[in-house]
Amino acid sequence: MLIIDGVSSTAGRRDQPWVIRLTHWINVPALIVMAASGLQIFVAFPYFGPRGATYGWVPLSGHVPPAWMRMGGWLAGARALHFAFAWLLVTNGVGYLIYFAGSGEWRRRLFRPLRDTRGAVQMGLYYLRLRKQPPPAELYNPLQRMAYLVATLAAIVQVLTGLAIYKPTQLSWLVALFGGYDVARLLHFTGLVVLALFTAAHLVLVALHPRSLIQMLTGGARR
Repeated sequence: MLIIDGVSSTAGRRDQPWVIRLTHWINVPALIVMAASGLQIFVAFPYFGPRGATYGWVPLSGHVPPAWMRMGGWLAGARALHFAFAWLLVTNGVGYLIYFAGSGEWRRRLFRPLRDTRGAVQMGLYYLRLRKQPPPAELYNPLQRMAYLVATLAAIVQVLTGLAIYKPTQLSWLVALFGGYDVARLLHFTGLVVLALFTAAHLVLVALHPRSLIQMLTGGARR
């Protein structure tokens, strides 16, 4: 990103550049298929921990997701879907991160603790009706930046834990990094829950601020 006479090279860029919009909308069907096929895979052994010594403290252990939440029909079909869309999601994510870093978009989208923590707390209080006015915001408010950072980190952990449980022998070092196969599997499922909660909150905020949906479709105004 270039700075010329104090003016950012992103000046005149739309709120949502086309690369951001493209990767965003590719994520929608990819994440749906990944989640649904992942739940179908989970049905093959709906417990956490090693067989014969499962983690009884995990709330969802032993509960089979309803059929409408699953995709793939059976274990092999679900695995085929899961891996196919996993590579689509990874390729899309890598493309987004390259653009995010190289274009300078990180400057207005990335959560920076020293700058944004106070604003994120204030925005949370505003949403809870404990504060009358929201803090100053630019393209995204500080709480949104924090949520996007958490979702991005969760997605990275999803990829790494997914690779660990997909190739536990070839990537034994990665399995060990996560504390073993069973822990990696539990973390992978936990990441699904985190991303599902993020998506639910994202949809609520879009309903509260419908202009953001228009921006993601048209690109929005130039700044």
